[in-house]
Amino acid sequence: MSPFLLRIVQRTLPLFLAFIACLPVAEASALKPLAPRHSLSLDGMWEIEQGGMDTPPAAFTHKVRVPGLVDLAEPAFTEVGKVSTQRQAFWYRRKFRVDQPIPEIALLKLHKARYGVMVWINGKRVGEGLSCFTPIEFDVHPHLRHGENDVLIRLGANREALPSSQPTGWDFEKYLYIPGIYDSVELILTGAPFLRNVQVVPDVEAQSVRVVAEVIGGKVASTFELHTGVVAAKSRAPAGTKAIPVEIAAGEEKVVDFEIPLAQARLWSPEDPFLYELRLETGGDAARVRFGLRSFKFDPVTSRPLLNGQPYYLRGSNITLYRFFEDVDRGDLPWNAAWVRKLHQQVKAMNWNSLRYCIGFPPEFWYDIADEEGILIQDEFPVWVLNGKNNKCPEELTAESLIPEYSAWMRERWNHPCVVIWDAQNESNTAETGKARDAVRHLDLSDRPWDNGWGMPGRPTDTVESHPYFFSRIFNSGRPVPGKPFHLSEISQAPLRPRVRPTQVDLPNPIIINEYDWLWLNRDASPTNLTAPVYLSLLGPDSTIEQRRRLHARYVAALTEFWRCHRQVAGVLHFCSLGYSRDGTPPRPLGGSTSDDWIDLRELRYEPHFAEYVKEAFAPVGLMLDFWAESFVAGEQREMSVLVINDLAEPWSGQLRLRLLRGSDVVSEQTQDCMIDAFGDRRRSFAFKAPTVAGNYTLEAALVLPHSPPTRSLRDFRVLEIASQDSR
Repeated sequence: MSPFLLRIVQRTLPLFLAFIACLPVAEASALKPLAPRHSLSLDGMWEIEQGGMDTPPAAFTHKVRVPGLVDLAEPAFTEVGKVSTQRQAFWYRRKFRVDQPIPEIALLKLHKARYGVMVWINGKRVGEGLSCFTPIEFDVHPHLRHGENDVLIRLGANREALPSSQPTGWDFEKYLYIPGIYDSVELILTGAPFLRNVQVVPDVEAQSVRVVAEVIGGKVASTFELHTGVVAAKSRAPAGTKAIPVEIAAGEEKVVDFEIPLAQARLWSPEDPFLYELRLETGGDAARVRFGLRSFKFDPVTSRPLLNGQPYYLRGSNITLYRFFEDVDRGDLPWNAAWVRKLHQQVKAMNWNSLRYCIGFPPEFWYDIADEEGILIQDEFPVWVLNGKNNKCPEELTAESLIPEYSAWMRERWNHPCVVIWDAQNESNTAETGKARDAVRHLDLSDRPWDNGWGMPGRPTDTVESHPYFFSRIFNSGRPVPGKPFHLSEISQAPLRPRVRPTQVDLPNPIIINEYDWLWLNRDASPTNLTAPVYLSLLGPDSTIEQRRRLHARYVAALTEFWRCHRQVAGVLHFCSLGYSRDGTPPRPLGGSTSDDWIDLRELRYEPHFAEYVKEAFAPVGLMLDFWAESFVAGEQREMSVLVINDLAEPWSGQLRLRLLRGSDVVSEQTQDCMIDAFGDRRRSFAFKAPTVAGNYTLEAALVLPHSPPTRSLRDFRVLEIASQDSR
């Protein structure tokens, strides 16, 4: 080629590549990584064997799927998830081919594995890592070869394989700590300059995105143009491009920081989870990053959450996946993409817009699904030590051990629009998580708020968690509690603000109630270890499945209405949408403390009462009948008050109805017009007179619109004969 033609090619090739990068294609999921980066998935069937820590097994007689847990091995191992004399470690092995020359960069990435890993490639030791919840990367370039390769990975067989200063996911409700490579494994093959990490920082007001790319120089110095382009993730419609000249020395680590304006910018929200894709190319390496244009923070004056600058109350639930790992019906469901997507769709179907991934992180594709389905995530690092050694917790965590974990966690997840709150811990009275948070929070250029459990918040706009377990007083007393079961008319309209040590003073920070009720039932409707005294107190020793399920759903709904409608909290999150169910019978010999609300786990069908009443309690335009008595005297008169709230950005106008029901029969009915401002709340009242005929009744307050099912608030009570009023 002549020098003239060569110069033409050199000048036009980058523009041509940028143009090609923005061309639409049929399906985003069908795209392969941009050349020259190649990602070889090592997911699938691996050989596995148990043994000691020092010497690999002589033979491998079991197989297991990756990602997954060791208890999915075939044939199955016994005594998995606890200390056993059968083993100290599990060894994973598989072969793979590299059908290309080995490039300058070759990284083996284990997205999540526990408990402690050691890696060999082609018989050569590569390295080790202790992280159980964040990715571990190994440079395998010196040991990789063109053609067939062998990888050997050793895992600690239980959490005791790691030092007590290493977070291992201790949980007071767990019995088993099942090891496994429980997230994907990939081999990254690419050239230099290498794009080690890319952070996308959306700017909603400017309708642009800031890009901060960490670039690593290769063996020789180079000058290149970093070509970037943003496209709509589904349609592939171009949204913006930029080329940045870069000079980098051999082995240099450089941060390239720039902005890309977005044409016809579209915001991400749970109601419209619109995603973009950013493409970057150095000439030696290329990367894709998916993101959403959204902002999230808390108003420093009102303490309300603000999504894209507007108030946005959190209504949601929790997923405790590491507890679900112990469920005997779990199988491979956590790695079944269709099941996980349906799980998140069922979350949305309950009028929930948010989740706390509680005391642990799921596989990374769960966050992709939350991005796509539109769910806000409070992402909680798996620390739950309560008062540490005082509660016989074996973990002795320090800020020094947590800082690298928190940093790796943020770097892996900071481009997900679904992740809106970093949660450093759950219910733990320690200063260490706060120290670690303060050391790393500057790394997140989107500056998300943090939660710190029972530790001190870092800023006035950081959240504090509140867990108003009203019915725990029955459990703690060990006997039935006399009087009304609720007493909600006699307590503060706001939950108790946590008195975080060492100050022991009420904190003015935004409150999120992400646990409440203490009314759990196992999936077969039997009470859990914590709630057996509660149901005995409320229903007596001979309660039926139907009675327990109905009471559970109605009481959870009433508590939800109470905490939402008084507008004292930024969010109300039910506990929990997914957990274990252990009823104490084989193969569940040890009962559980909590549970979820499915009656068909594989098909993800909620218990019908729960689906009916709790869904209504979380309606965006909701209400609370402010009536908590258990009885009326026949003919008694009183004012019946109803609180109405509107979580939406538009005013709501319709009718507010009050009915008195006896069974399914309407005894009386009153209606009035009702209008609620956007994000507003108001109290309305009805004059009410109890019927003169004794018996069981229900009061129903409802918001009514034509051609729509009503949203109801329900209270059961009994009308007493006048002569019986002293028995109230």
